Amino acid sequence: MSSLFLSVLLSTGVLRVCSDPNNMPFSNSAGDGFENRIAEVLAGDLHARVQYVWWSQRRNYVRNTLNAGRCDVVIGMPAGIESALTTAPYYRSTYVFVFRPNGPIRVHSLFDPPLQSARLAVEHTDEDYIPPVAALARHGIHPKLVPFSVFGAAGEQNPPARLIDAVERGDVDVGIAWGPLAGYFAAREPKPLAVVPISPVRDGPIPFTFAISAAVRRGNVQLREQLDRALTRHHAEIRRILAEYHVPETREP
Repeated sequence: MSSLFLSVLLSTGVLRVCSDPNNMPFSNSAGDGFENRIAEVLAGDLHARVQYVWWSQRRNYVRNTLNAGRCDVVIGMPAGIESALTTAPYYRSTYVFVFRPNGPIRVHSLFDPPLQSARLAVEHTDEDYIPPVAALARHGIHPKLVPFSVFGAAGEQNPPARLIDAVERGDVDVGIAWGPLAGYFAAREPKPLAVVPISPVRDGPIPFTFAISAAVRRGNVQLREQLDRALTRHHAEIRRILAEYHVPETREP
């Protein structure tokens, strides 16, 4: 942390955190997400309080928030991203299959034959489809894709839940989703759903597992070090928070 930032933090007792106000299970404006909980843990370790800067997590998110000086830290970012300086990862998760245990299809691999003719619900962002869909296309496998926006319509609450709802209702055979989203929303469905990590963990150059870190502005080395020490000190507490939200964790491949 720069000496200027350190003096400001210690004098104000505030850690500014950029976060999405409608992005469960990660965060929301009520502070219900696991990233909200982790932000509170880290701020407490720094003897500070969290002050949120709310911003929808879409294209150019880091540029418009952290790197624009609007905040000091973003809690959930892919480890090693070029646009920021990241801490050591505090968890690693994976893309997963979601299906009804008594449904028509049970899969573990992208290359299981039943998947090729399945009605497959997939997450879709503003920019592209998710990595497992890119891997299917790489091998010329084209199931019937049913896209679900991770952002939803303006004002829609918990838009990622729509994909999991569709699996539970039987509108689709299988869903593919980022593990933390799938684990959280599947646990809230009225009927049990299977949440199975995609195997193998990568297809050639396309990974399906990702390490997640906190991020600060590039050059803010001392703040990054402070956060790394806090993450180490509170490792067990953060593990409990992740488990409470049904985040499927994976080991480094």
